[in-house]
Amino acid sequence: MTVPGSPVSPGASKMSSVPWKRLELAALCAYAVVFYSAMVQRSLRLARDYTGKLYGLRAGSIPGRLNDSSDAQWRNFRGNLPVLTIVMAAFLIVANGLRYGCSLKGRGASLVWLILSLIYLCYLHGACVGFILVIAGINYAIVKLFARYKYCTGIIWSFNLAMLTLNRVYEGYSFSLFGQQLAFLDNYRGTFRWHICFNFVVLRMISFGCDYCWTLSSSHFDHKKHMQKCEVCYSGKTCYFALQEKGLSVDKYTFLTYLCYLTYAPLYIAGPVVSYNAFAAQLDVPQKNYSVGQICCYGLRWILNFLLIEVMTHFFHYNAFVVRADYGGS
Repeated sequence: MTVPGSPVSPGASKMSSVPWKRLELAALCAYAVVFYSAMVQRSLRLARDYTGKLYGLRAGSIPGRLNDSSDAQWRNFRGNLPVLTIVMAAFLIVANGLRYGCSLKGRGASLVWLILSLIYLCYLHGACVGFILVIAGINYAIVKLFARYKYCTGIIWSFNLAMLTLNRVYEGYSFSLFGQQLAFLDNYRGTFRWHICFNFVVLRMISFGCDYCWTLSSSHFDHKKHMQKCEVCYSGKTCYFALQEKGLSVDKYTFLTYLCYLTYAPLYIAGPVVSYNAFAAQLDVPQKNYSVGQICCYGLRWILNFLLIEVMTHFFHYNAFVVRADYGGS
């Protein structure tokens, strides 16, 4: 019996909330099953019964089914996936071989990865790599110039949002805009549109700027207090949150490491976006929180996600219906 007004132990409160959480999970799962079952059934019927012309459907890898290749970004990624896989494998073998064979850390690792990543970007974007480097250089100058000012983060965000807008308006820019003597470079724009991939680069530029500004100000991260709550850090390792929040020394915010962070090939196209502090810290001390088995499971999950998208584009043709101008009235 609980006396009104008497304190309830945290353990008892936690135990009492478990049945409600299980009930909530069961309700959400039931809703998801019903919703997606109805969506899949309707999508299959629509794709089967529609008799109009759908553009972007091509012969697929599933017999008897056409593949929806109407989305340019997905079509380019899927078509170049074999080459990208070979490039990524070569990148990892060379980079890790040099890193462990030559004991590269910090600046040395940054230089090797930057060279390899720029070669990769030249394959993806051709001459448009110049646009990326120019914008990145301007952002670096802004960060270094305004880092000690009160509104430095606002300035960084404003610049990067402005660049995103301009990139979209001018569709990645034409070299002829900057003079006819550069117009010939428009014939060497690579296989991927650089301004689409640049969205992740913008997030990294903002992360670099904010981390540098906060490093110059007083840090409020209490590592000892964090270790008491974090099982990973308590075991002697360093969790991602600690890498992210713990500021680096000012000399770690170099232009070389900054460019390496922006263009790091394995994370360039699809992320995930890690903070600059976490990235730079792992140049000296590679992560040890995930075993080879856990990394392999992550790779298996990526393969399953890719296969799921393949099945969806072969059976549902969502994007082909969307890009068809007269679909709404059909």
